[in-house]
Amino acid sequence: MTDFSHHVLAINQAADAILKHKVNSLQVIPAVAIKLLRLTQDESTNVGDLSLLIETEPTLTAKILRNVNSAAFALSHKITSIKRAVNILGFSAVRQLALNQLFYNKLIDHKSKQQFDQLFFWQHCLFVASLSRAIATSLKHPDPDLIYTAGLMHDIGKIVLETHGKVSYSDFILACKNDEQPTLLGEHDFFGLNHAEMGYAFCQQWDIPEQISAIVYCHHELPGDNSPFAIYKRDIAIVNFANYIAWLQGIGSIALNNPPELHSETSKYLAIEKLDLETLLSHVDQEMQHTREFYGIHFPNINRLRAALVQTTLLLSTHNKRNSNAVKTRTDSISITSLTTPHKSLISSEIVPWTLAVIQEDFAFERLLMLDINPKQRSLAATYTWPETLDKNSLQAFNIKIDELPSTILNSLRERNAIIINTNNNKNCSILKQFGVEEFLIIPVLSHNRLVALLYADKHTTNTALTNNCMDQIHPIIHELGVALANAKRFELEKKRAELDSLTGLLNKRMVTDFLTQTFELEAEQLSKVAVGFIDIDFFKKFNDTCGHQAGDDVLKIVAQIMRTLTRPSDFIGRYGGEEFVFVLRNTNKQGAYSYAERIRQEIERKGIILSQRFHEHALTVSIGVSLYRPDFATFQEMVEVADSAMYDAKHDGRNCIKIK
Repeated sequence: MTDFSHHVLAINQAADAILKHKVNSLQVIPAVAIKLLRLTQDESTNVGDLSLLIETEPTLTAKILRNVNSAAFALSHKITSIKRAVNILGFSAVRQLALNQLFYNKLIDHKSKQQFDQLFFWQHCLFVASLSRAIATSLKHPDPDLIYTAGLMHDIGKIVLETHGKVSYSDFILACKNDEQPTLLGEHDFFGLNHAEMGYAFCQQWDIPEQISAIVYCHHELPGDNSPFAIYKRDIAIVNFANYIAWLQGIGSIALNNPPELHSETSKYLAIEKLDLETLLSHVDQEMQHTREFYGIHFPNINRLRAALVQTTLLLSTHNKRNSNAVKTRTDSISITSLTTPHKSLISSEIVPWTLAVIQEDFAFERLLMLDINPKQRSLAATYTWPETLDKNSLQAFNIKIDELPSTILNSLRERNAIIINTNNNKNCSILKQFGVEEFLIIPVLSHNRLVALLYADKHTTNTALTNNCMDQIHPIIHELGVALANAKRFELEKKRAELDSLTGLLNKRMVTDFLTQTFELEAEQLSKVAVGFIDIDFFKKFNDTCGHQAGDDVLKIVAQIMRTLTRPSDFIGRYGGEEFVFVLRNTNKQGAYSYAERIRQEIERKGIILSQRFHEHALTVSIGVSLYRPDFATFQEMVEVADSAMYDAKHDGRNCIKIK
C-alpha cells in the first residue's frame, strides 16, 4: 500500500469517527446531480441525454424552465421544453443551471440560525465557481464547465461536517473564533481531519469524477510531483486562485479571521500577471447578479470579513513578499486596528469617522478633518471631523478654493505626497493664519490613483512638533482608507444595480419580495388597506416577433414609465419578470385600487394608439389583476397568487381589462 493509500485510509477512518453515519450513506448531493456529473464526463453524451436526465425531476424541470424564461436571458419567445432550452442556450448553460439549482435546493437551509451561514457559504461557492470558469476560459482550458463544477464543490466538506457531523461546523466556528492558526490546522485539531479531506472522502465514496475530487482535496495546497493528482495541478491552481480572490473580495465561506493563502506555485501555472482580472471580475459580478435574481434571495452583506482580509493582505501575503515586508516595516509602530478599521464597513459615513478616531488614538492629534474635493467648484470642504464636536463656525475656515492654496500644498497634491505645512516657508503664512495653527499635516487620499480628498491633522493647542516619521506611519492607513472608500462607492453602485431591473429601471423581483415581506409585518389595520396588482402586457410576443426585440424592449420601458408617472411615492412598483409588472398600494380600498389600475390601463391604451404605426398596428394594452388584503392570507405569497389569478381572469375575459379579487 502506497503512502497516499495509507493517508486516504486514515481520512476515511477519521470521517467515519466524526460523522453520525457512514460517508457512503449521506445524501448530501441529490442523486440526479451525481448522475449529471458523471454524464457530462462521457464524451458520447448528447442533448437528448441531458434533457432526459433533467426531466426525471419535475420540480427541477419547472425551475430550469422558469429561469430560462426569465428577463436575464431576454429570449424572444417562451421555452416550454428542456430539450428546446438546451438547443437554444447550449449544453453548458443548461447544465450549469441544473447543477446550481440541485445544489442550492439540497445544501442551503434558509432557516438555519447557526454560526455557519449557509447563504454566505453559497455566495462564496458561486463566486469561486464563476471566477474559476472565467479564468479557465481565458486560459483556453479544454473543459471550463468541469472547473466551474469543481469550484462549486470545492468546500463541500464544510457542508458535510455542518449537516452530518457529531459536532457541527458551526460548533467549530464558535469554538475557534479567536484562534489565529490557519483554518485547516484548526479543523484538523477539532474534527480529526480538515474540510478538504472530508470533501475528498465524500467525493471518493460517491464516485465523483477524479478531476473534481482532486480539486476538492488540494484546493488549498497544490499536490507534489509524486502525488497521483499532480497531473491536475493547473486545474487546482485555478480554483486555489479563485478561492483566494473571493476572500480578498470579502466573499469568504465563513466568518473566521484566517483566510486562505495563495499557494506559491499558483502563478507558475496561471501566469497571473497576464490575466485581465478587471474583465474577469466584471463578468463574475454580472453572473452573480443574475443568480440573485434567479433564486430571489438577498445574499448576506459582504463587509464582515474586510478587516481580517486587509490584515492578511498586509502581513501574510505570500505572492508578493517584497511589498508585504515593506508595509510591515512602515507599520510596526502602529496598531493593526488602524490598518483594518477602514474595511470594517462598506458605508462611507461609517468608514471615515471610525478611521479618524483610530488615527487620533494612535497619534494623539487634536483635530482631524476629511476635506473633500469638489472638482466642479474646485474647492475643499470639511465633511468629517474628529472629535465630532469641533466648533462648526471654526470649520468654515477649512472651506477654501483650491486655487487659493499655497504652492507648497498644490505641488504636494500634484505629486500625491503628504506634507507638513509650517512657518519654515513664508508661502504658508496665510493658510496657517486662516486655519489658526502654527503647523499642520496634509495627506492626499487616493482612490484608484485619483485624488478624492485630503486628510488634515494638527496639534493646535499643545503645538507638539509633527515629524516625517509620523507621515510615513500614517500613509498605509490612508492608503487603506482610499481602498475602502473605493469599495464603498462600488458597493453602493452594485447595491443599486442589484435592486433595479436593468432594462426598465424599476425595482426587480427580489425587491418586490423584500417590500412585500416588510408590508406583511405591518399592523392588521394597516394591512387591511393594502392591495397587490399584476400588470401583464397583452400579446407581448407579437411585438418581439413582428417588430423586433428592440420594439419589445421599448414597450416594456413605456409601461414602466407610465407606472412611474401615475404612482404615488408611498406605493411600490416593480418588474416581476418577462412582460409582468407588479404594484403594491398602501392606504387604499377597492375603489382606490381600481381607480389606480384603470388610470394605468387607460394611459397604456392611449399611448399604444399613438404608437400604433410603429408597432405595425398591434394594440398596446394590458390585463390587470388586483388582490385586496384579507385576514385569511397567512403570507404575502398567497396574496400574490390571488392577484396573479385575477390577472389571468382578465386575460380570459378578453384582455385590456381589470379584475379584482
